[in-house]
Amino acid sequence: MPELPEVETVRRGLAEVMEGIAIVDVGIHRSDLRRQVPKCLGHAVRGGVLTEIRRRAKYLELFLDNGNVILVHLGMSGRMLIDRKNSNIQPQSKHEHITFLMGNSNAIRFSDPRRFGLVDLCKADGLENHPLLKKLGAEPLTDAFDGRCVARLLKGRKTSIKSALLNQHIIAGLGNIYVCEALWMARLSPRREASTVRGKRAETLAKAIKIVLTDAIAAGGSTLRDHLSPGGSLGYFQHSFKVYGRDNEPCPSCRRRLVRIQQSGRSSFFCPSCQT
Repeated sequence: MPELPEVETVRRGLAEVMEGIAIVDVGIHRSDLRRQVPKCLGHAVRGGVLTEIRRRAKYLELFLDNGNVILVHLGMSGRMLIDRKNSNIQPQSKHEHITFLMGNSNAIRFSDPRRFGLVDLCKADGLENHPLLKKLGAEPLTDAFDGRCVARLLKGRKTSIKSALLNQHIIAGLGNIYVCEALWMARLSPRREASTVRGKRAETLAKAIKIVLTDAIAAGGSTLRDHLSPGGSLGYFQHSFKVYGRDNEPCPSCRRRLVRIQQSGRSSFFCPSCQT
């Protein structure tokens, strides 16, 4: 599933060609995604100017000048691809479910072979209370996200730090790849109890999370399976992985072999020597 860097990469790519442009037409070719696409979507957004695209956790929020917001989640295999100067409302691929035709003659095509993604509609003044957004945790790329914030979020939590960081109600947008990478950078074992990460450990972890996410965004995210930027290019951060997917390889720091364990059905990759 695309994580925060992949979604941020998509947001930036779409913003370049959608912000300030009117949505001329909408084609809904299939509506039975993870959530049913609202029947009123086309009527509600047609003719509206897209003023801004934001990201909240792994969601894209497309704001229109008429007060509506298009909410998009890419699921496991979703893509928002830019089809330049092709204002054809008809789907151009088997798994294209929604087409947005823009006033600059570009088409934005939402495709999703597995249909775990979603496209929803809500009002801007009610966005924070949307059932998919209202319980999301802290955004890790904000100024407020620091060691004190991390310590407060993890206080009293008896679960592993790996499980806590994957909990979207605690910190929003993190997935398995970047949690593994951040824990290695912070020298914290994924098995460590979350409540013990405070003080200097919390400060180091907060910085590591920001560094890993920022570097991944700069590389266009990680393409392991389905992720492409809106322009169709791959992400390259997978070439910079320090631990993820590298079990039995030498640790980049101490050269001991990296290990892989299972935690709550997810694979954790770490160095048993460096990470404690």
